[in-house]
Amino acid sequence: MTRPRLRIDAHVDGTPAGILAEARAAEATGASRLVMAETAYDPFVQLARAADVTDGIELGTGVAIAFARTPMTLAYQAWGLHEASGGRAVIGLGSQVRPHVERRFGMPWSRPAARMREYVQAVRAIWDAWQTGSRLAFRGDFYTHTLMTPAFSPAPVAPGVPRLLLAGVGPLMTATAGEVADGFISHPFTTVEYLTRRVLPGVREARAESEAQGASWTTRPFEVVGNVLAAVGRTEEELAANTAGVRERLAFYASTPAYRPVLELHGWGALQEELHPLSLRGRWREMGLLVDDEVFRAFAVAGTPEEVAREVHARYGGQVDRLGLSPAPGADPASTAEALTALCAQAG
Repeated sequence: MTRPRLRIDAHVDGTPAGILAEARAAEATGASRLVMAETAYDPFVQLARAADVTDGIELGTGVAIAFARTPMTLAYQAWGLHEASGGRAVIGLGSQVRPHVERRFGMPWSRPAARMREYVQAVRAIWDAWQTGSRLAFRGDFYTHTLMTPAFSPAPVAPGVPRLLLAGVGPLMTATAGEVADGFISHPFTTVEYLTRRVLPGVREARAESEAQGASWTTRPFEVVGNVLAAVGRTEEELAANTAGVRERLAFYASTPAYRPVLELHGWGALQEELHPLSLRGRWREMGLLVDDEVFRAFAVAGTPEEVAREVHARYGGQVDRLGLSPAPGADPASTAEALTALCAQAG
């Protein structure tokens, strides 16, 4: 039986100085989607710039912080990117954690899965009003949007409204992705076993329920997006440095109590107890040394660009619809691009 083709995402830093070169390089690898996370820069601004120097590659937020914005604010930003790119925008959303939402963005936090469900529904209602001219009359427990006049309505977009994907870790948020989104984005701190045994069954069950109810958005295909940490090295020195960087990133995630269930599935729950006190003191390098080879291999891949491509495709092909490589912090973009090119060739 032939496995479905694995589509590839190219993740970029998206700095103002580098986004144009990154976008051109990503499209040259054969990747079908350029993805930028919301960290130090606004992904909507930088991806709109990338639209001007690319032709066919999709432009995705991976992820934009939903609760940092109202549904109306997000709807306008996403629509602007969609228009600027000729219909190539794919909007990945995430909730972030409570301290960032409340103390960094100054926005309300409560019942994140329920709030996110309503948030996505509100954005869809706003887009429907713009695309079809229908009356905007959304009323929910968290958001109300009932005013939209012609002067404030963008023109319809010929390719249709953007797709909305949702990231999640816990069972409530991952089920919400299956229920109301067009796809689910997996966290990089996820093993194939955890994804297939603990996450995707709930996602797919929720999606099936929405399809059975005839939800309008289920006429579009649902996609599962995987992300894997990759230490890529064209020399022994580069590989060693990037492997150490990925170990530290794994240690950072593993120190977080919310991610303990992933470790516990493999019998590594005690690792979180070792790492968490060190994280409070910022001892990142020491934490990385506690991530042994067995743990590393379960979460990440390492090797030359060709070796990484082969291992990633063997591990994730047939398990997810799309896959993105998350390189080590400070990794040489040329090495990552070489791995992506090889992976795109593997994926066909």
